[in-house]
Amino acid sequence: MTGKLQWVESLITKFGGQHILVVGDLMLDRYIYGTVSRISPEAPVPVVRVMDEKNMPGGAANVARNIQALGGCAQLCGVVGQDPLGQELLAVLARDGITTTGVMQLPGMRTTVKTRIIAERQQVVRVDWEDQVKLPVESLRVLCRESAAAVRRSTGVIIADYAKGAIRQELVAAILSAAKRHRIPVALDPNQNTVLKVQGITVATPNRKEAFSLARVPEQTPKDNPLKDEALARVAGILMKQWGPSFLVITLGAQGMLLASRSGGRVHIPTVAREVFDVSGAGDTVIAALLLAVAAGASEKEAAELATCAAGVVVGKIGTAVCAGRELMAFYQVLVKTGMNVVRRS
Repeated sequence: MTGKLQWVESLITKFGGQHILVVGDLMLDRYIYGTVSRISPEAPVPVVRVMDEKNMPGGAANVARNIQALGGCAQLCGVVGQDPLGQELLAVLARDGITTTGVMQLPGMRTTVKTRIIAERQQVVRVDWEDQVKLPVESLRVLCRESAAAVRRSTGVIIADYAKGAIRQELVAAILSAAKRHRIPVALDPNQNTVLKVQGITVATPNRKEAFSLARVPEQTPKDNPLKDEALARVAGILMKQWGPSFLVITLGAQGMLLASRSGGRVHIPTVAREVFDVSGAGDTVIAALLLAVAAGASEKEAAELATCAAGVVVGKIGTAVCAGRELMAFYQVLVKTGMNVVRRS
Protein backbone atom coordinates (compact mmCIF):
# COMPACT_ATOMS: atom_id res chain seq x y z
CA MET A 1 0.00 0.00 0.00
CA THR A 2 2.89 2.34 0.74
CA GLY A 3 4.18 1.58 -2.75
CA LYS A 4 0.84 2.58 -4.22
CA LEU A 5 0.92 5.96 -2.50
CA GLN A 6 4.52 6.53 -3.58
CA TRP A 7 3.55 5.78 -7.18
CA VAL A 8 0.65 8.25 -7.07
CA GLU A 9 2.78 10.94 -5.44
CA SER A 10 5.51 10.43 -8.04
CA LEU A 11 3.01 10.67 -10.90
CA ILE A 12 1.38 13.82 -9.53
CA THR A 13 4.84 15.36 -9.13
CA LYS A 14 5.49 14.69 -12.83
CA PHE A 15 2.38 16.70 -13.71
CA GLY A 16 4.47 19.81 -13.06
CA GLY A 17 6.56 19.06 -16.14
CA GLN A 18 3.60 18.68 -18.51
CA HIS A 19 2.54 21.42 -20.91
CA ILE A 20 -0.96 20.60 -22.12
CA LEU A 21 -2.66 22.35 -25.02
CA VAL A 22 -6.46 22.50 -24.79
CA VAL A 23 -8.38 23.31 -27.97
CA GLY A 24 -12.14 23.69 -27.95
CA ASP A 25 -15.28 25.64 -27.17
CA LEU A 26 -14.68 28.30 -24.52
CA MET A 27 -17.42 29.41 -22.12
CA LEU A 28 -17.94 31.50 -19.03
CA ASP A 29 -19.73 29.74 -16.17
CA ARG A 30 -21.55 32.19 -13.90
CA TYR A 31 -22.81 31.01 -10.51
CA ILE A 32 -25.39 32.86 -8.44
CA TYR A 33 -25.61 31.55 -4.87
CA GLY A 34 -28.53 32.24 -2.57
CA THR A 35 -31.13 30.99 -0.14
CA VAL A 36 -34.82 30.17 -0.49
CA SER A 37 -37.41 30.92 2.19
CA ARG A 38 -40.59 31.42 0.19
CA ILE A 39 -42.43 30.73 -3.05
CA SER A 40 -43.11 33.56 -5.47
CA PRO A 41 -46.69 34.95 -5.44
CA GLU A 42 -46.36 35.43 -9.22
CA ALA A 43 -45.76 31.77 -10.08
CA PRO A 44 -45.08 28.46 -8.25
CA VAL A 45 -41.31 28.99 -8.26
CA PRO A 46 -38.84 29.60 -5.42
CA VAL A 47 -37.64 33.13 -4.70
CA VAL A 48 -33.84 33.08 -4.43
CA ARG A 49 -32.25 35.72 -2.28
CA VAL A 50 -28.81 36.28 -3.78
CA MET A 51 -25.87 36.03 -1.38
CA ASP A 52 -22.91 35.74 -3.75
CA GLU A 53 -21.89 35.58 -7.43
CA LYS A 54 -18.88 33.95 -9.03
CA ASN A 55 -17.51 33.70 -12.59
CA MET A 56 -15.51 30.63 -13.57
CA PRO A 57 -14.09 29.12 -16.79
CA GLY A 58 -16.44 26.69 -18.53
CA GLY A 59 -16.27 24.20 -21.38
CA ALA A 60 -12.75 23.75 -22.75
CA ALA A 61 -11.65 26.59 -20.46
CA ASN A 62 -12.62 24.44 -17.46
CA VAL A 63 -10.55 21.56 -18.85
CA ALA A 64 -7.56 23.92 -18.88
CA ARG A 65 -8.38 25.04 -15.34
CA ASN A 66 -8.33 21.41 -14.20
CA ILE A 67 -4.94 20.90 -15.86
CA GLN A 68 -3.60 23.91 -13.99
CA ALA A 69 -5.13 22.81 -10.66
CA LEU A 70 -3.60 19.34 -10.94
CA GLY A 71 -0.16 20.91 -11.33
CA GLY A 72 0.28 21.00 -15.10
CA CYS A 73 0.74 24.04 -17.35
CA ALA A 74 -2.26 24.72 -19.59
CA GLN A 75 -2.47 26.67 -22.82
CA LEU A 76 -5.75 27.42 -24.59
CA CYS A 77 -6.64 27.77 -28.25
CA GLY A 78 -10.16 28.79 -29.19
CA VAL A 79 -12.42 31.79 -29.78
CA VAL A 80 -14.41 34.21 -27.64
CA GLY A 81 -16.45 37.24 -28.51
CA GLN A 82 -15.00 40.72 -28.62
CA ASP A 83 -17.44 41.63 -25.87
CA PRO A 84 -17.31 42.35 -22.11
CA LEU A 85 -18.08 38.72 -21.28
CA GLY A 86 -15.18 37.56 -23.45
CA GLN A 87 -12.92 39.98 -21.61
CA GLU A 88 -14.24 38.66 -18.29
CA LEU A 89 -13.47 35.06 -19.32
CA LEU A 90 -9.93 36.00 -20.36
CA ALA A 91 -9.46 37.80 -17.02
CA VAL A 92 -10.66 34.75 -15.08
CA LEU A 93 -8.29 32.51 -17.05
CA ALA A 94 -5.38 34.88 -16.44
CA ARG A 95 -6.18 34.77 -12.72
CA ASP A 96 -5.75 31.00 -12.83
CA GLY A 97 -2.41 31.30 -14.66
CA ILE A 98 -3.66 29.78 -17.93
CA THR A 99 -1.93 30.89 -21.14
CA THR A 100 -4.45 32.43 -23.56
CA THR A 101 -2.21 33.72 -26.36
CA GLY A 102 -3.92 31.23 -28.68
CA VAL A 103 -7.43 32.57 -27.97
CA MET A 104 -8.94 34.69 -30.74
CA GLN A 105 -11.47 37.45 -30.06
CA LEU A 106 -14.04 37.68 -32.85
CA PRO A 107 -16.02 40.90 -33.42
CA GLY A 108 -19.76 40.32 -33.62
CA MET A 109 -19.58 37.03 -31.71
CA ARG A 110 -21.35 36.62 -28.36
CA THR A 111 -19.29 34.74 -25.77
CA THR A 112 -21.12 31.67 -24.48
CA VAL A 113 -22.28 32.11 -20.88
CA LYS A 114 -24.03 29.53 -18.69
CA THR A 115 -25.60 30.95 -15.56
CA ARG A 116 -26.52 28.55 -12.77
CA ILE A 117 -28.60 29.62 -9.79
CA ILE A 118 -27.73 27.61 -6.68
CA ALA A 119 -29.88 27.62 -3.54
CA GLU A 120 -29.43 25.43 -0.47
CA ARG A 121 -26.64 23.51 -2.26
CA GLN A 122 -29.02 22.60 -5.10
CA GLN A 123 -29.11 23.92 -8.66
CA VAL A 124 -32.47 25.65 -9.18
CA VAL A 125 -32.16 26.59 -12.85
CA ARG A 126 -29.59 27.15 -15.60
CA VAL A 127 -29.81 29.95 -18.17
CA ASP A 128 -27.68 29.82 -21.34
CA TRP A 129 -26.64 32.64 -23.67
CA GLU A 130 -24.97 31.20 -26.73
CA ASP A 131 -24.63 31.48 -30.50
CA GLN A 132 -23.09 28.98 -32.87
CA VAL A 133 -19.51 30.03 -33.62
CA LYS A 134 -19.18 31.09 -37.26
CA LEU A 135 -15.49 31.31 -38.03
CA PRO A 136 -14.53 33.29 -41.13
CA VAL A 137 -12.27 31.31 -43.48
CA GLU A 138 -9.19 33.38 -42.66
CA SER A 139 -9.85 33.14 -38.90
CA LEU A 140 -10.09 29.34 -39.20
CA ARG A 141 -6.77 29.26 -41.03
CA VAL A 142 -5.15 31.33 -38.30
CA LEU A 143 -6.61 29.10 -35.58
CA CYS A 144 -5.34 25.98 -37.37
CA ARG A 145 -1.88 27.49 -37.76
CA GLU A 146 -1.70 28.70 -34.16
CA SER A 147 -2.93 25.38 -32.77
CA ALA A 148 -0.46 23.33 -34.83
CA ALA A 149 2.39 25.56 -33.66
CA ALA A 150 1.24 25.19 -30.03
CA VAL A 151 1.24 21.39 -30.37
CA ARG A 152 4.99 21.47 -30.93
CA ARG A 153 5.46 23.20 -27.58
CA SER A 154 3.25 20.72 -25.71
CA THR A 155 3.59 17.32 -24.10
CA GLY A 156 -0.10 16.53 -24.63
CA VAL A 157 -3.21 17.88 -26.40
CA ILE A 158 -6.89 17.80 -25.48
CA ILE A 159 -9.61 18.48 -28.05
CA ALA A 160 -12.75 19.46 -26.13
CA ASP A 161 -15.85 19.56 -28.34
CA TYR A 162 -19.05 21.04 -26.91
CA ALA A 163 -20.69 21.44 -30.35
CA LYS A 164 -20.59 25.25 -30.21
CA GLY A 165 -18.78 25.47 -33.56
CA ALA A 166 -15.12 25.99 -32.68
CA ILE A 167 -14.10 22.40 -33.43
CA ARG A 168 -13.93 21.87 -37.19
CA GLN A 169 -12.49 19.01 -39.20
CA GLU A 170 -9.76 21.29 -40.58
CA LEU A 171 -8.68 22.21 -37.07
CA VAL A 172 -8.68 18.61 -35.87
CA ALA A 173 -6.65 17.53 -38.92
CA ALA A 174 -4.05 20.23 -38.29
CA ILE A 175 -3.71 19.21 -34.64
CA LEU A 176 -3.45 15.49 -35.34
CA SER A 177 -0.90 16.03 -38.11
CA ALA A 178 1.34 18.10 -35.85
CA ALA A 179 0.89 15.67 -32.95
CA LYS A 180 1.85 12.71 -35.12
CA ARG A 181 5.02 14.43 -36.31
CA HIS A 182 6.09 15.23 -32.77
CA ARG A 183 4.71 12.08 -31.09
CA ILE A 184 2.41 14.01 -28.79
CA PRO A 185 -0.57 12.17 -27.18
CA VAL A 186 -3.99 13.56 -28.09
CA ALA A 187 -7.21 13.10 -26.09
CA LEU A 188 -10.68 13.79 -27.49
CA ASP A 189 -13.77 14.69 -25.49
CA PRO A 190 -16.30 14.15 -28.30
CA ASN A 191 -19.82 15.48 -28.76
CA GLN A 192 -22.63 13.38 -30.13
CA ASN A 193 -23.66 16.21 -32.47
CA THR A 194 -20.29 16.42 -34.23
CA VAL A 195 -18.92 13.82 -36.65
CA LEU A 196 -15.15 14.01 -36.95
CA LYS A 197 -12.39 11.97 -38.54
CA VAL A 198 -9.96 11.50 -35.69
CA GLN A 199 -7.78 8.55 -36.71
CA GLY A 200 -4.57 8.82 -34.71
CA ILE A 201 -5.92 10.04 -31.37
CA THR A 202 -4.56 8.45 -28.23
CA VAL A 203 -7.79 8.28 -26.23
CA ALA A 204 -11.42 9.40 -26.45
CA THR A 205 -13.71 9.91 -23.45
CA PRO A 206 -17.39 9.91 -24.49
CA ASN A 207 -20.07 9.41 -21.88
CA ARG A 208 -22.49 6.51 -22.34
CA LYS A 209 -25.12 8.52 -24.20
CA GLU A 210 -22.55 10.07 -26.54
CA ALA A 211 -20.92 6.70 -27.18
CA PHE A 212 -24.18 5.06 -28.28
CA SER A 213 -25.11 8.04 -30.43
CA LEU A 214 -21.71 8.25 -32.14
CA ALA A 215 -21.72 4.49 -32.77
CA ARG A 216 -25.28 4.82 -34.17
CA VAL A 217 -26.58 2.15 -31.82
CA PRO A 218 -29.90 2.69 -29.99
CA GLU A 219 -29.18 3.25 -26.31
CA GLN A 220 -30.31 0.44 -24.03
CA THR A 221 -30.82 0.12 -20.30
CA PRO A 222 -27.43 -0.36 -18.59
CA LYS A 223 -26.63 -3.74 -17.07
CA ASP A 224 -25.63 -3.94 -13.42
CA ASN A 225 -22.21 -5.22 -14.48
CA PRO A 226 -20.80 -3.12 -17.37
CA LEU A 227 -18.51 -6.01 -18.34
CA LYS A 228 -21.62 -8.10 -19.10
CA ASP A 229 -23.34 -5.29 -21.00
CA GLU A 230 -23.30 -6.66 -24.57
CA ALA A 231 -24.66 -3.44 -26.09
CA LEU A 232 -21.97 -1.39 -24.38
CA ALA A 233 -19.27 -3.83 -25.56
CA ARG A 234 -20.57 -3.54 -29.10
CA VAL A 235 -20.47 0.26 -28.96
CA ALA A 236 -16.93 0.22 -27.60
CA GLY A 237 -15.87 -2.07 -30.45
CA ILE A 238 -17.46 0.17 -33.07
CA LEU A 239 -15.79 3.32 -31.73
CA MET A 240 -12.41 1.60 -31.42
CA LYS A 241 -12.64 0.62 -35.08
CA GLN A 242 -14.05 3.99 -36.15
CA TRP A 243 -11.51 6.20 -34.34
CA GLY A 244 -8.53 3.87 -33.96
CA PRO A 245 -7.40 5.21 -30.56
CA SER A 246 -4.84 3.49 -28.37
CA PHE A 247 -7.64 3.12 -25.83
CA LEU A 248 -11.18 4.29 -25.15
CA VAL A 249 -12.79 5.42 -21.90
CA ILE A 250 -16.59 5.49 -21.76
CA THR A 251 -17.80 7.29 -18.64
CA LEU A 252 -20.87 5.68 -17.07
CA GLY A 253 -21.99 8.12 -14.39
CA ALA A 254 -22.68 6.31 -11.13
CA GLN A 255 -21.24 3.10 -12.62
CA GLY A 256 -17.79 4.63 -13.10
CA MET A 257 -16.14 4.01 -16.47
CA LEU A 258 -15.33 1.30 -19.00
CA LEU A 259 -11.81 1.10 -20.40
CA ALA A 260 -11.39 -0.61 -23.80
CA SER A 261 -8.00 -1.19 -25.41
CA ARG A 262 -6.71 -2.17 -28.86
CA SER A 263 -6.09 -5.69 -27.63
CA GLY A 264 -9.84 -6.11 -27.24
CA GLY A 265 -9.65 -6.22 -23.46
CA ARG A 266 -12.10 -4.29 -21.29
CA VAL A 267 -11.80 -3.14 -17.70
CA HIS A 268 -14.54 -1.75 -15.47
CA ILE A 269 -13.43 0.99 -13.08
CA PRO A 270 -16.20 1.70 -10.54
CA THR A 271 -16.87 5.17 -9.21
CA VAL A 272 -15.09 6.00 -5.97
CA ALA A 273 -17.00 9.18 -5.07
CA ARG A 274 -17.71 9.40 -1.34
CA GLU A 275 -20.38 12.12 -1.76
CA VAL A 276 -22.09 13.49 -4.86
CA PHE A 277 -23.34 17.10 -4.75
CA ASP A 278 -22.87 18.26 -8.36
CA VAL A 279 -21.64 16.45 -11.48
CA SER A 280 -21.11 19.70 -13.43
CA GLY A 281 -17.72 19.59 -15.12
CA ALA A 282 -16.81 16.08 -13.93
CA GLY A 283 -16.10 15.06 -17.53
CA ASP A 284 -13.66 17.97 -17.83
CA THR A 285 -11.80 16.67 -14.79
CA VAL A 286 -11.70 13.13 -16.18
CA ILE A 287 -10.07 14.06 -19.47
CA ALA A 288 -7.67 16.51 -17.82
CA ALA A 289 -6.41 13.96 -15.28
CA LEU A 290 -6.38 11.16 -17.86
CA LEU A 291 -4.23 13.01 -20.41
CA LEU A 292 -1.91 14.44 -17.76
CA ALA A 293 -1.30 10.93 -16.45
CA VAL A 294 -0.65 9.54 -19.95
CA ALA A 295 1.75 12.40 -20.74
CA ALA A 296 3.54 11.73 -17.42
CA GLY A 297 4.07 8.07 -18.35
CA ALA A 298 1.15 6.23 -16.74
CA SER A 299 -0.34 3.13 -18.33
CA GLU A 300 -3.88 3.14 -19.74
CA LYS A 301 -5.30 1.50 -16.62
CA GLU A 302 -3.30 3.70 -14.25
CA ALA A 303 -4.44 6.84 -16.07
CA ALA A 304 -8.10 5.77 -15.97
CA GLU A 305 -7.83 4.92 -12.27
CA LEU A 306 -6.35 8.34 -11.53
CA ALA A 307 -9.07 10.07 -13.57
CA THR A 308 -11.78 8.21 -11.65
CA CYS A 309 -10.35 9.42 -8.36
CA ALA A 310 -10.07 13.01 -9.61
CA ALA A 311 -13.73 12.89 -10.65
CA GLY A 312 -14.57 11.51 -7.22
CA VAL A 313 -13.11 14.67 -5.70
CA VAL A 314 -14.98 17.18 -7.90
CA VAL A 315 -18.46 15.66 -7.66
CA GLY A 316 -18.26 16.26 -3.92
CA LYS A 317 -18.17 20.00 -4.58
CA ILE A 318 -20.80 22.50 -5.70
CA GLY A 319 -20.46 24.04 -9.15
CA THR A 320 -17.93 23.62 -11.95
CA ALA A 321 -15.11 22.55 -9.66
CA VAL A 322 -11.54 21.33 -10.10
CA CYS A 323 -9.34 18.77 -8.38
CA ALA A 324 -6.02 20.00 -7.02
CA GLY A 325 -3.04 17.68 -6.90
CA ARG A 326 -2.99 17.71 -3.10
CA GLU A 327 -6.71 16.78 -3.03
CA LEU A 328 -6.08 13.87 -5.37
CA MET A 329 -3.26 12.63 -3.14
CA ALA A 330 -5.45 12.92 -0.04
CA PHE A 331 -8.24 11.03 -1.81
CA TYR A 332 -5.86 8.18 -2.64
CA GLN A 333 -4.67 8.04 0.96
CA VAL A 334 -8.25 7.48 2.12
CA LEU A 335 -8.74 4.73 -0.47
CA VAL A 336 -5.59 2.96 0.62
CA LYS A 337 -6.55 3.18 4.30
CA THR A 338 -9.96 1.67 3.59
CA GLY A 339 -8.45 -1.04 1.39
CA MET A 340 -10.52 -0.13 -1.67
CA ASN A 341 -9.24 -1.39 -5.02
CA VAL A 342 -10.20 1.11 -7.72
CA VAL A 343 -9.95 -1.34 -10.59
CA ARG A 344 -12.51 -3.91 -9.44
CA ARG A 345 -12.80 -6.27 -12.41
CA SER A 346 -10.96 -6.96 -15.62
